[in-house]
Amino acid sequence: MDKRKFLKLSSLSALGLLHTNQLLSSSDPNMLKSSGVKKGTMKNWVWITPDTKASADDWKKRFAMMKEAGIDAILPEVYTGSGAYFESSRLPVRDAWLERLIPIARAMDLEIHTWMWTMPCLIPEIVEKHPKWYNVNRKGESSSTKPAYVNYYKFLCPSREPVHEFIKGTVKELSQYDVDGVHFDYVRHPDVILAEALQPKYNIVQDKEYPEYDYCYCENCRSLYKAQHGEDPLKMDDPSKSETWRQFRYDLISNLVNNKLIPEAKKQNKMVSAAVFPNWQNVRQEWHTWKLDAALPMLYHNFYNEDINWIKEQCAIGTKSLKYDTKLYSGLFVPQLSPGELSKAVKASMQGGASGISLFAFGSMKEAHWKALKTSIKKY
Repeated sequence: MDKRKFLKLSSLSALGLLHTNQLLSSSDPNMLKSSGVKKGTMKNWVWITPDTKASADDWKKRFAMMKEAGIDAILPEVYTGSGAYFESSRLPVRDAWLERLIPIARAMDLEIHTWMWTMPCLIPEIVEKHPKWYNVNRKGESSSTKPAYVNYYKFLCPSREPVHEFIKGTVKELSQYDVDGVHFDYVRHPDVILAEALQPKYNIVQDKEYPEYDYCYCENCRSLYKAQHGEDPLKMDDPSKSETWRQFRYDLISNLVNNKLIPEAKKQNKMVSAAVFPNWQNVRQEWHTWKLDAALPMLYHNFYNEDINWIKEQCAIGTKSLKYDTKLYSGLFVPQLSPGELSKAVKASMQGGASGISLFAFGSMKEAHWKALKTSIKKY
């Protein structure tokens, strides 16, 4: 099971709760102007999962259709945590898909942002040779042997330098291609609390942070934290209540992104974007402090038992929270949107101050969706 089946996220972030009342006062028809998004500057993206059987002519037709509907940038999934869809010298190669897509997308004047999994690593050789690279939960269980929720949740630990170098290696390889940017997915810890609508799927109730889903308590993380704060997290009465321990884990991911991965991509003048959570605390992902060019929060409202208006609220919260000159693009989950609802979701995103939208995913877009998208985008 992968991102196409395991639907992420959970409740509103604490940041959102702090600012919701203030931000929602800006939801009038002039919101687009006040947000700084100028008419005609909307940019739209689409995530594309691997399809190696389609011919060059198939992709020409698909890209032409995307461009006609208002898509500006594609996000082909070229590293899935287990295999590469480009000619990697380091990772198991599934297919040279990226190499075939680039000239076709370039001919259509589409931006190309290579979508890579960041923290999960399912490569058998890595699992076998480097067990200490992996996250450990509060029960002492390694994600390499007992991952939470689903088998692919074998997350690497962001406190370890060899892990940094391994992930940087993928960024370096992708940055050397004729692409516009690198797109990080799963750049976080495992979910300590799942979205409310997903918990029944796994027959669990998460009304607090339970040890089996709480990461990372490996020896290295605990040692680093103790050196800074004088205490072993495992010896706390309730580690989930420690703000310093929580911030420490936010900072591990932020340090990796800001000080290791982004600089690697920028060496080749590539844009950097990331798929992120609106409820960032639940995955230890303080993305509003990252020096990204673009943040694509996955605003899959159904997973939170929310309506489409929630998308507008989250866009407003997200844009206000950004610390750097980062653009926010609203991530929309097409399988749970009718064409009419897609139009409403686009409108909600723009009213919330987004700079555009991103669709998950190409394979779920039907002809009626493309028509609805084209009509919606023309308004902006």
